[in-house]
Amino acid sequence: MLFRFCLYGFLKNQQYYEPFLILVFREKGLSFLQIGLLVGFREVCVNLFEIPSGAAADLYGRRRSMIVSMAAYIASFAVFAMSKSLAVLFAAMFCFAVGDAFRTGTHKAIIFDWLRFQGRTDERTKVYGYTRSWSKLGSAVSVLIAAALVFRTGNYTSIFWFCIIPYALNIVNFLGYPAALDGACVTGFSLRTVAGMLWRTLRQTLGERPLRRLLGESFCYEGMFSVAKDYLQPVLRQTALALPVLTTLADKRRAALLVGLVYFVMHLLSSQASRYAHRVVEWRGDEERAARFLWHLDWLLFAALVPLLLLRWNGLTIGAFVGLSVLQNVWRPLLMARLDSHSAPEQGATILSIESQAKSLGIMLLAPLLGWTVDATARLGGERNFWPVAVAGLALASLVLATGRPGANRPAAT
Repeated sequence: MLFRFCLYGFLKNQQYYEPFLILVFREKGLSFLQIGLLVGFREVCVNLFEIPSGAAADLYGRRRSMIVSMAAYIASFAVFAMSKSLAVLFAAMFCFAVGDAFRTGTHKAIIFDWLRFQGRTDERTKVYGYTRSWSKLGSAVSVLIAAALVFRTGNYTSIFWFCIIPYALNIVNFLGYPAALDGACVTGFSLRTVAGMLWRTLRQTLGERPLRRLLGESFCYEGMFSVAKDYLQPVLRQTALALPVLTTLADKRRAALLVGLVYFVMHLLSSQASRYAHRVVEWRGDEERAARFLWHLDWLLFAALVPLLLLRWNGLTIGAFVGLSVLQNVWRPLLMARLDSHSAPEQGATILSIESQAKSLGIMLLAPLLGWTVDATARLGGERNFWPVAVAGLALASLVLATGRPGANRPAAT
C-alpha cells in the first residue's frame, strides 16, 4: 500500500500548469486583481463543498470520494484548455474546486487509517512525510515535462490537455485500494446523516482549543503560502527577460527554461524536506516545539523578502521563495500529524477537510486583496512590485508567534 500511496501523490502532482498558472492567466489578458478573484472564487467553492465532502467520504467511502475528485479535475483541465473568456474560466475553477473538495483530507485519512491497521500510528509524521516526498518528486518531474511542453508549443494553455493522462491513471490506481480503507461506510445516501456527522465534528473541532489553534495556524501558514508561492512566476519571468543569454529565443521559451530549472530544483529540495520532516521533530523534542521553530523561520524569510522585493534583487528573491517552499514541506507533515493526534479515527477525513477549509478561507481572503494591492503598486509607481505579499506573510507570522503559548497544544498523555 505504501507504493500505491506514493504513486497517487506522484501522479496527482503531474500538474503541468502549476509553474505557469499566473502566466497562463496573464496570457489570457487577466489583471492580477482578476486572477485573485478567480483564485478567491475557487476557494469559496472549496469552502462550500469541503466539509460536506469530507463527511460524505467518511460515511460512504473514501476511495469513491477520490475517484469523484479525479473526474472533476479532468473536467476542469478540459475547460481550462478550451476557455477564451473570464466567465468560462470561472466554470473551470468551479470544477477544479469540486476536485479539491473531494480530495483534500480524504487521502490523508486513508493513510492514517492504514497506519492504525498496521499498529504504526507513532510513525505518522515519518510515513506521511515519505509519501509527500514522492508527491514533490512528481512535481519535479512534472516541471521538466511542463517546461518542455511550453518550449515546444510556444504557449502555456495547451499544457492542460496533458494533465488529463496522469489523473485518469490515478483512477485506475484507486481501484486497487483494499475496500477496508473506504472506512466504516453506511448503506444508502442520506443528507440528514451527512449533516449529523458534519455537525458533530464541527462542534468537537470548534469546542476544543488545540484544534481551534491548529485551524488558525493553517489559515495563516497554508493560506499565506498558497497565495505567495505563485508570485514567484512573474519574478522568474522578469529575471529570464533580463538575462543576457538566450536572447534569440522568444520570451515564453526563455521564461519556460528558467521556470523549469528553478521549480525542478525547488521540488527536489521540497521532496527531501518532506521525507526528513520527522528529524526536525526528533531534534526539537516533539511536534509542537518543531512547529514553533518553523514559524520563526517563516517569519525570517518573509522579513527578508520585504527589502528584496522592494529593491528588485531577483536572484535573492528567488532563493527566498525556494526557502519558503522547502520550509512548507517540513511544516505540512507536522501539521497533519498534530491534527490526527487530536482526531477520532471515524472523523479523520472530516476534520482534515475542516483544516483544508481553514486554509481555503485564508486563500479566499488573501488572494484578491494581494492581487488588488500588487496592481495598485503599478498605478502608483508605474511598474508592479510584489512587496505587499512579503508584508502580509510577515504580519501573519508575527500574529501567530505573538499569540501562541509553547506547549499549550500538546495532546494530553494517555
